Amino acid sequence: MKIFRAARPRVLLTALAAGTLLLTSACDDTAKPAQDQAAGTTGTSATASATASRSAAATAKPSGEADPALKSFYGQKISWSDCPADPKAEEAQADVSTMKCGKLHVPLDYTNPTADAIDLALIKYPAGNQDQRVGSLMVNPGGPGGSGVEMVEYGAKDFAGALHNRFDVIGFDPRGTGGSSPVLCLDDKQRDAQSQVDSPLDPDARRAAEEKQNTEYIAACKAKSGKLLPFVGTRNTARDLDVLRAAVGDRKLNYLGVSYGTYLGSLYAEEFPQNTGRLVLDGAVDPAADDLDSAVKQRIGFETSFEHFAADCVENHADECPLGQDKDQAAKKAADFLDGLTDHPLPTKDGRKVGRDLAWSGVTAALYGDQTQDWKYLRAGLGMAMTMKRGDILLAFADSYAERDENGHYSPMDSAHTAIGCADGSAPAPSPERAQAAVKELQEKAPLLTKGVTAEDFTDAACEGWPYQSPEKPHTIRAEGAAPILVIGTTSDPATPYAAAESLAKGFAKATLLTRVGEGHGAFGKGNTCIDRAMEAYLTEGTMPVEGTRCS
Repeated sequence: MKIFRAARPRVLLTALAAGTLLLTSACDDTAKPAQDQAAGTTGTSATASATASRSAAATAKPSGEADPALKSFYGQKISWSDCPADPKAEEAQADVSTMKCGKLHVPLDYTNPTADAIDLALIKYPAGNQDQRVGSLMVNPGGPGGSGVEMVEYGAKDFAGALHNRFDVIGFDPRGTGGSSPVLCLDDKQRDAQSQVDSPLDPDARRAAEEKQNTEYIAACKAKSGKLLPFVGTRNTARDLDVLRAAVGDRKLNYLGVSYGTYLGSLYAEEFPQNTGRLVLDGAVDPAADDLDSAVKQRIGFETSFEHFAADCVENHADECPLGQDKDQAAKKAADFLDGLTDHPLPTKDGRKVGRDLAWSGVTAALYGDQTQDWKYLRAGLGMAMTMKRGDILLAFADSYAERDENGHYSPMDSAHTAIGCADGSAPAPSPERAQAAVKELQEKAPLLTKGVTAEDFTDAACEGWPYQSPEKPHTIRAEGAAPILVIGTTSDPATPYAAAESLAKGFAKATLLTRVGEGHGAFGKGNTCIDRAMEAYLTEGTMPVEGTRCS
């Protein structure tokens, strides 16, 4: 099962900066906790539609715009209208007054397009200079399960300048997510209750608890989303993306995908190479890597970032750092404290307790972010936890990671994360020897984040028990015939390590790798002028950066 995660919503950072999440006495794909990773997804039943032509013959393998059975979908005209008011957009200081919202009609099953159909939620941020408009720029924030609508609605400032001036920036919620027939399983109270219980440290007890939880979770998903689950895989989303390209009148697809969004972009280039325009794939996922390898590298990536954070805390912020004076022991001091929260959970102002798993989830969320701003709030969060014995800031980060709002409502992203990952194909269980090798590597390179992990934790196949997996297998994507692709990697990206960007770029028939030297997940929206200018030059003019360009 794929474990990449999107960059977290910017609403949290805004609230932290404003002080609204701090106590009045206070100074904001690692993988998620095991019970969340192995869980599942949910979803509503797809809506039936009589719009698609019932007379056209379905094809065994979808063939895109040339397929007569898909003519009505490719030929549709999107009805754009004012977007509904959203208090979260105001909180994020986003100007939505010029944005338009709409729906895209797509078949539930592309091999049987005359049967049921679903609608995908869209948002458009029209080009600021229509006389210089290049076309549309489709965006995906990652996940799997992230909302492209929210990426545009709450992050409009990230597109300011050349991108907004020259493109209609269009976000969409992929099938099974957000406003697009979301996968649903557990309700909010069940999610809250689950987060309050740490997974057992004893291996046998942990496996028994996870098996029970997974069985119950899968049953809930099948009951609520059984009709949708077989069709939420990324290849179907890539086909939706091609329908969207045609429906907005673009001959070629211009696209920005972050994290898992790079996998979506890669599959699109593989399926529709002749329709690729300018594709930017940032925070790259390696489609040739298997699940175990990806999980090990991601865990090591987060350990490395955690150590960098702790050392920076001691060396450069001693006046506000709660981790002592020894930079070599700072990360261990923090990890020991966090691990001890199982027996001594931290209180919060909303009544929930922050135990080990929830606290680590909060730390993980902060490590996805920007070194300048997010590490500042992580220092404050650990300071509040370690000196004041309060968990409010760590909980705010954990809630952001789980996409839980201030009213206790969870977005469907977490459910979609598993459903899409498992629909994309399930890796077989690794051999005992390979599982043991993975544990050895983790113990050597990520000892703080892998306490209690055993080879038995890896002996089950990914997505075991999930009701549907596609035949997709890890493979190198060449995308022969596609236009040149820009791949961006960050040297200390914890979620999608830099080596994945190198592998992805090398695998394509035509691609250039652009490097951001720094911390955090992805390069888009990080305020790196060198990266931003290179992206803008490529997307607006088609000018690739010089091979080997590194941006500090």
